[in-house]
Amino acid sequence: MKRVLVVFMSLVLALVGWTTVCADDGFYVVAGQKANYAPVPKTGQTNPYGLTGTDGALQKGVAWPTPRFTDNGNGTVTDNLTGLIWTQNANIGPGYTNWTTALSAANSLASGSYGLNDGSQAGEWRLPNVQELHSLVDYSRTSPALPVGHPFTNVSNTQYWTSTTATDSPTIYAWYVSTYNGVVGLGNKGQNVGSVWCVRGGK
Repeated sequence: MKRVLVVFMSLVLALVGWTTVCADDGFYVVAGQKANYAPVPKTGQTNPYGLTGTDGALQKGVAWPTPRFTDNGNGTVTDNLTGLIWTQNANIGPGYTNWTTALSAANSLASGSYGLNDGSQAGEWRLPNVQELHSLVDYSRTSPALPVGHPFTNVSNTQYWTSTTATDSPTIYAWYVSTYNGVVGLGNKGQNVGSVWCVRGGK
């Protein structure tokens, strides 16, 4: 019976083309579906702090490209890891502001302001979601927690608003990311507790 089952499974796998491949960490995936995964990048942390099993010791995740960022020379920066395009100026709008004003500042951003010379029009830029903004964080650094050699200007060691609302209190809170240490937290939408950094692109 076991032999029949093995033969049957082999035939099924052959028919659907399920050939497996092994990644560096021993994780097997279906070869034909490998392109459909969204791999998790490394955190940037390399210090094991004298212990085994820590992030710094294992350094799991997709390696960052070199260079990590490309200065496009027009006030924008491309993240070569995610493909997202960011404003080189990391301080758009009135500085510390509330969430609604942050959304408006991002949506109305256009070429000719804040160092932009890319031909962009209002509506092309937006406030990043929490995953997008958090993707910039380098956990080996602090103040700011951004990759070494990044080309951004006017980065504040502060909280930056994201477009992501807190589902448990949607009328009150939205998520922010701190560029001081990479912490993700909740900010009151009605209070001036976050800065604005804009992004475009993404799928």
